[in-house]
Amino acid sequence: MQGEIHYIAIEGVIGAGKTSLARLLHERLGGQLVLERFEENPFLERFYQNPERYAFQTQLFFLLTRFKQLQALSQQELFADFLITDYIFEKDKIFAHLNLQNDELHLYDMLAANMEKSLARPDLVVYLQSSVDRLMQNIRQRGRDFERAMSRKYISDLNDAYNYFFFRYKSTPLLIVNATEIDFVKHEDHLDELIREILKPDHVATEYYTPMSRLPRDS
Repeated sequence: MQGEIHYIAIEGVIGAGKTSLARLLHERLGGQLVLERFEENPFLERFYQNPERYAFQTQLFFLLTRFKQLQALSQQELFADFLITDYIFEKDKIFAHLNLQNDELHLYDMLAANMEKSLARPDLVVYLQSSVDRLMQNIRQRGRDFERAMSRKYISDLNDAYNYFFFRYKSTPLLIVNATEIDFVKHEDHLDELIREILKPDHVATEYYTPMSRLPRDS
């Protein structure tokens, strides 16, 4: 049926809460959950310590594993009512253009363009937009060892790159959520409100959503 949402992809900068939201949506809606397996990338920790040396290896590993994961989905019959992922394949380009040198980027773009053609597109992409302060706070609170070397400048540059990408994104319907002052993990009313907005039928090309709920000032 036209307007129905089956395949939902959650996106956002590191620390935005995309995996948390994907898990919560899956708990509420059921269906199939597909999460990015970033911890399997053997170059990731070394990249955060020495970006110039390990950017290309890190990026290629992510590109190939994301493609393999999403290609498997597009080649099988999915009987679940919902498919929920915490990334889109195109997000890889954001990191590539931020981290790779010219020759590396040219090779990367050729590979990515050929892979992208065979993958299914989401019915809706939800972009969790947040401030750098909130992103850094979330990163500190979750305390992943390999993220300790991540600088505020890197997160700020990445946030700018994400905003640039999604403000020009046209591939699927897009819901841009102002997520700076909500916490859908700790506050069920925030989650309820966000899910209602996500499941609303007939999303247009790009929508902006500012939640009515807010975090208490002392949170």
